[in-house]
Amino acid sequence: MAKADHTSEPEGGAIRRRNEQTILTAAERVFARHGYRGTSLQEIAEQAGLPKSNVLYYMGSKRKLYVRLLERMMERWNVMLDDISAEDDPVEVLSAFIRSKMQISRRHPEGSRLFASEILGGAPFLQEYLSGELRDWVQSRATVFREWADRGLMDPVDPVWLIFLIWSSTQHYADFEAQVLGITGRDSLSDDDLEHIIEFLTRVVIKGCGVKHPAPRAKDPWTLTER
Repeated sequence: MAKADHTSEPEGGAIRRRNEQTILTAAERVFARHGYRGTSLQEIAEQAGLPKSNVLYYMGSKRKLYVRLLERMMERWNVMLDDISAEDDPVEVLSAFIRSKMQISRRHPEGSRLFASEILGGAPFLQEYLSGELRDWVQSRATVFREWADRGLMDPVDPVWLIFLIWSSTQHYADFEAQVLGITGRDSLSDDDLEHIIEFLTRVVIKGCGVKHPAPRAKDPWTLTER
């Protein structure tokens, strides 16, 4: 009996991932430019260089593709806070979150603007996600922030408003890029500009919320050995 060929499944999986990524990249660009109603699957397929039937096969429908893009953008933004705990250093966590948000919004400006457009339109495709999965995520992060405040590591600011503040301030430079460039007289923001913005936002949040490094734990004298 001939041995089963196990090479086709990994290869097929790689092809699927590659095609899905191509479709998502093309769709993000087209949706950001034309909005949901102004975008057709045919245009996305043309941008992706794939048949329309492939787009439907991998994504299911225009609506599912659109929602997947929106949820993917939120996952990109918030991954830095996924595994935080009350034992973490709040200065390090918040600084890393601000930096990550700025860098991701800079790398994916079309995704950021797409999300902003959806929210400004009343979030018709995201209501279930916003009031379910994302609300639970925010509340779990807020619990950690409150524990930091209880331990005196930051002022007792409202943690939900703090998360909104970081979201909005870091996304501003992608969502309202034309405004930023027009007022500053720049053609684009450089890497140095990005660093200055990150430093500024981090200083405002850390100092404004009274965030402190946790005190180092005292050594247990009973574990010390004389040498």
